[in-house]
Amino acid sequence: MDEVAAAIADPVRREILEMLRDEARLSAGNIAERFAISRPAVSRHLRVLRESGLVRDETVGRQRFYVLDASRLTPLAQWLALFERSGRPADRPSGWEHHLDALETEVYRARRERRPDKPDESDKPDEYDEYDESEENTA
Repeated sequence: MDEVAAAIADPVRREILEMLRDEARLSAGNIAERFAISRPAVSRHLRVLRESGLVRDETVGRQRFYVLDASRLTPLAQWLALFERSGRPADRPSGWEHHLDALETEVYRARRERRPDKPDESDKPDEYDEYDESEENTA
């Protein structure tokens, strides 16, 4: 379980796992072209994922394909679930919900701080308030 937790601790590796979840099987080249990091760096991430058992590789001709093995996540998910259920009143949000709510609050706060020229109409913008890249270009 520790090896799996260490493997998913890196955001690049988590993104690789998500890609493999969505597309079932990808070559190292297909994975690498989606990142701004070097191919050797992607190869190192793939090696960590392979050694943790989260992905396996299949060789077809001269190409190596990577496939997700999500079964290795089960023990970690079960362990984390113990903390979701332990001693929590039914009306109180779970730990993950609490952390996500806190993250949402920080995102809204950062947006407000980035727009000092606009009046603060409410503490929390609409949930459909989209990120506007043009605001960054004006700074």
